[in-house]
Amino acid sequence: MRVIFMGTPTFAVHTLQALIDAQHEIVAVYSQPPRPAGRGMKLTASPVQALAEKHKIPVFTPTSLKGAAEQEQFAAHKADVAVVVAYGLLLPQPILDAPKYGCVNLHPSDLPRWRGAAPLQRTILAGDKTTACCTMQMDAGLDTGDVLIRHQFDVPDGMSFGVLHDAMSKIGASLIVETLEKFRDGGMVPVKQPKEGVYAAKITNDDQQLDFTMPAARVRQHVLGLSPAPGAVTALNGERVKVYGVTVEAGDTSKPAGTLLDDKLLVNCGQSAVRLMQLQRPNKAKQDSSAFLQGFPVAAGTTTNLPKK
Repeated sequence: MRVIFMGTPTFAVHTLQALIDAQHEIVAVYSQPPRPAGRGMKLTASPVQALAEKHKIPVFTPTSLKGAAEQEQFAAHKADVAVVVAYGLLLPQPILDAPKYGCVNLHPSDLPRWRGAAPLQRTILAGDKTTACCTMQMDAGLDTGDVLIRHQFDVPDGMSFGVLHDAMSKIGASLIVETLEKFRDGGMVPVKQPKEGVYAAKITNDDQQLDFTMPAARVRQHVLGLSPAPGAVTALNGERVKVYGVTVEAGDTSKPAGTLLDDKLLVNCGQSAVRLMQLQRPNKAKQDSSAFLQGFPVAAGTTTNLPKK
């Protein structure tokens, strides 16, 4: 099939590579424009653009697809289908309508649950026991189109956002290839979604802040949902610290939540306690707790009040 691929981050790379390996004709790749990155803030192409250029596929990086010129250029590719994976731009109706089979989106949640910007992180933050990866026929709504293929699976206890991200990236790549095969062979049976769904809002600074009045199991889930990015946040010795891993241990009901019960980063919670296992101070590298404490000792009885902004 003649395919336009639209994607930007690492999550989308597996799918583009799978389409190349399946010998589809990738007539164009659309990605977000290069952004400043690294210590020198040098303009850097997205992971998808880098892969496309490696395979000598034409790359387009418009800042919008609302203009007539961009829409005419898109239609001129005469694609059978556009595959959209974490692209980052809204697609106007003329773009959705241009390919023969329209635009197919890979969405990493059990639609209609977790429509929107942060489905993977919200899945872990909510402690969902099951999830799914879906391919979807895009329409004008926010992740409301007909589901084409749904692959459901369990979420193991202790799975982090990062592990789920990598698993979904690989599962999704194979689902996209399967979806295109069904379009080509005439075996597609779309399933309409319910109108009502659950929205996966973008992660904010407020979402990052840990609340130790919650049970320790919920604090652990919070940390897992924000690891490896953007990281859960607390304060130690008055300094904002990111937390990427914890274990659940016994607490002390006589002590307030948020109090360190020893000098090894055991924090009392609303129920039980969590030991902080991997941390990061501002402008420092991530460290395990023993290395962290060597350069930044924290005494028992310290509280985890975040500093005022």
